[in-house]
Amino acid sequence: MRVLKNVPFYRWYAFILPSLDAVTFLGWGILLLGYWLSGEIRLLIHPNYVWLVILTGFILLFAGIAKSIELYKERNNIYFNNRKKVVQHITLLPSGWSTGFLLITLILATFIPPKVLDSDVALQRGIRETLPLTQTQPEPFRVNVQPEDRSLIDWVKTLNSYPEPEAYRGDAVDVKGFVIKMNELDDNYFLLAKFIITCCALDAYPIAIPVKIDGNNEAYKEDSWLEIQGEMTTEMLPLEGMQYKEGTLNRQLVIKAESITEIPTPDNPYGY
Repeated sequence: MRVLKNVPFYRWYAFILPSLDAVTFLGWGILLLGYWLSGEIRLLIHPNYVWLVILTGFILLFAGIAKSIELYKERNNIYFNNRKKVVQHITLLPSGWSTGFLLITLILATFIPPKVLDSDVALQRGIRETLPLTQTQPEPFRVNVQPEDRSLIDWVKTLNSYPEPEAYRGDAVDVKGFVIKMNELDDNYFLLAKFIITCCALDAYPIAIPVKIDGNNEAYKEDSWLEIQGEMTTEMLPLEGMQYKEGTLNRQLVIKAESITEIPTPDNPYGY
């Protein structure tokens, strides 16, 4: 203990700072690989890019191990020899700041697990009934498919390709999604929604179709996942796209629900 007290500060600094680098590399590598092994990576990134996350995780893990071995070999020189390690490099930030930022982010990511995007995020980002032209079309568009076999995303793409709601009146429907409630709609309506990811959760955008039910929508909790069977119809609603617009009524494609079943949140809740 007396020996440690006699170690100059610069030697502690020269050992601790690289140690933080090693801890950060190891921590991020373990975190990324943990997301992959647990399946939580599906909540964060498009499947096409998962291999990049895995590769990055292994690179960081090996970098952390290599840094730890290097520190172990240099430990005696730092503690007990009158040799001060000199590292010459150029950084945009003061020494240790970038490592500190990454370490703080790592701690937050460790204690705040990924979660499924919900109705609050959907309302903040703006709900759509069509796919934006600037986005890459998610999933191949299935032309020769029966109406009852279309997913919620298939229906949105169908409406996107031929935006005439009356053309789909009477078509059978069997879709899954989560509930979003809009105070501006009557109590017998809610939106059935799903997020589409093109790259990662940050660029995910929600699509939705209104659902008309017999009774009050209070029976269905917001963000709960439902499987709805019924048929397509049209209604005049105060919506432009999926955004409320006061003083206007537009014809909207609406699901007239005949059977509603609450289902667990899917392991993979997004479309691509």
